[in-house]
Amino acid sequence: MRGEKIFRADVAVIGGGPAGLAAAAAARAAGAERVLVLEREPLAGGILNQCIHDGFGLVRFGEALTGPEYAGRFLRAAEERGVDIRTRTMTLELTAERRLRTLGPRGYETAEAGAVILAMGCRERTRGAIQIPGARPAGVFTAGVAQYYLNRQNMMIGRRALIVGSGDVGLIMARRLTLEGARVLAVVEKLPYAGGLARNVVQCLEDYDIPLLLNHTVTRIEGERRVERVTVARVDEAGRAVPGTERVWACDTVVLSVGLIPENELALQAGAEISPLTGGAVVNGDLQTSIPGVFACGNALHVHDLVDHVSAEAETAGQSAAAFIRAGTAARAEDRLIPIRPGAGVRYVVPFFLRPGARSLISLRVKEPMSRRRIEVRAGGRVLAARKFPRLTPAEMVRLTLREPAPPETETVEVMISDD
Repeated sequence: MRGEKIFRADVAVIGGGPAGLAAAAAARAAGAERVLVLEREPLAGGILNQCIHDGFGLVRFGEALTGPEYAGRFLRAAEERGVDIRTRTMTLELTAERRLRTLGPRGYETAEAGAVILAMGCRERTRGAIQIPGARPAGVFTAGVAQYYLNRQNMMIGRRALIVGSGDVGLIMARRLTLEGARVLAVVEKLPYAGGLARNVVQCLEDYDIPLLLNHTVTRIEGERRVERVTVARVDEAGRAVPGTERVWACDTVVLSVGLIPENELALQAGAEISPLTGGAVVNGDLQTSIPGVFACGNALHVHDLVDHVSAEAETAGQSAAAFIRAGTAARAEDRLIPIRPGAGVRYVVPFFLRPGARSLISLRVKEPMSRRRIEVRAGGRVLAARKFPRLTPAEMVRLTLREPAPPETETVEVMISDD
């Protein structure tokens, strides 16, 4: 393109949230010289900038930090290591050749990167995604938007609220609204179990006497200019509303906490393979996608419940990107990869492939709550990792480190659940 401004980076990180900052700092520490972070918001830190509650950093730092405090530590680490952080800069395009087109205060530019790390985070499912019938009045918010208005804009969103879905942000917003003087009528969850962490159910609902209605759903929203009424009904095992169980709640606000989706338009645009199980890119144990030199981490890879795990995973991506730069673009191109598959009761496993001889860390989620179970990672008749759990739930991601690598002759590795 005539007049095009081109700059080069060893590692370009798309996204300046907790994953992007940790990945960038790790890449720089691992020897990458020119590390660039591209962040579309005015401030780096991502969603943590609006998470003013504490509870972050318990795993990583052994103390309870607020979201801004946690993000600040990684921002300082990145800055101290000389990472170039460009805010208000949108990445418009990514190619398989690791060329990025961006738009920001410097105008329209193109970056050529030796390696790219995808750390764009995730987005919320909306009312349209879950198809709640009824009118389209004001007063319907996703949980993240509600959090942004209260915590960043100091704006109250309503006085009588119903929370739909029991994801962690929804649970936290139930408490937040209560503390601001609103009446939270209930949290309505379609599944027979809560979608958020157990500690959030206790600290955000039980401690404030907010009811959690499991096996219930919203069947209608009504109102003229503003939400006035919401109809809630019990659901059967197939998730269908049971006739005759409807109850009408008078309220002015509905907050939706009905799931998160990895942001992967750029990955799709570049041609990376996407998993239908996670919504994120398919990666190997180095967190490299199907495109050589393009890595993924954090909520752009799969949705996490703890930011501490996001940071740890992102550091692996940063180290892998730096190693890729050192080895060259043909690095490990001929290595055989071993598929790792979820067995019965396991919803998904990340990564999707293991390298023979490598001791990898795997992340997984189970399909339903269960007690007194054992998770095993098997390669044929060999157990590569195993751990007993008194309780397992889909809301809490499990991380296991293989105590021994997959043997070179292995065809498939399987993660399975057995009785304790």
